[in-house]
Amino acid sequence: MSEQQTQPPFQVRIVPVTPFQQNCSIIRAPSGKAAVVDPGGEPEKILAAAKEFDADIEQIWLTHGHLDHAGGAEAVKRETGAPIIGPHKEDTFWLDEIAAHWAQYGHPGMGENCAPDTWLNDGDTLTLDGIEFNVVYTPGHTPGHVVIYHNGANIAFVGDVLFAGSIGRTDFPRGDHQTLIDSITGKLWPLGDLQFVPGHGPASTFNRERQSNPFVADHITGYKGAEKKPANAMDQKLSKRWQ
Repeated sequence: MSEQQTQPPFQVRIVPVTPFQQNCSIIRAPSGKAAVVDPGGEPEKILAAAKEFDADIEQIWLTHGHLDHAGGAEAVKRETGAPIIGPHKEDTFWLDEIAAHWAQYGHPGMGENCAPDTWLNDGDTLTLDGIEFNVVYTPGHTPGHVVIYHNGANIAFVGDVLFAGSIGRTDFPRGDHQTLIDSITGKLWPLGDLQFVPGHGPASTFNRERQSNPFVADHITGYKGAEKKPANAMDQKLSKRWQ
């Protein structure tokens, strides 16, 4: 007899928002209570998707403070009353400049500055209608980036730390390449082979990236004693580097 698959204790709907097509995720518990991860902008689009999903947004979770991830948080909060939770307080300076940064990109009014109700730290737990999610602190792309995951459902919401075939940019203020690599190998890989929803682009899995990602494959980082081989500079150059 085949082994019965355990159903995840929640559903996820991804809503691409903003000119950067950022993956905003709506996590819906069976009761309909929901959390929205990284509402970067276009709050009316997010709220319409939640209504279609029969999802009652009760919490707003932020992985980091960049404009395309946090720019719509205050608007969603006003409409739903949901508290804004995260990211780590080291991203305060990013959250304080969201409106100005959108104007610099030629989209004034696309988003607004954000003041979280609660900051997140490494090892924190988030609870959605009795369903527990865990938090790891993953600086490098920004100094206050966090990743939110659920081991039982084998899924992580990684913001801009990791992408299918790439990693987050580190040329922004207080970004650091080696810190980002250390966050990925030290905080994400030990979680096992989770599927992840990145801030942009298609989903992937940690094991897939450990095998072939031109920045953090095991043969590049030497993770767990893997034999290190030189990185292919052309692959790294061609690999998409997101916001």
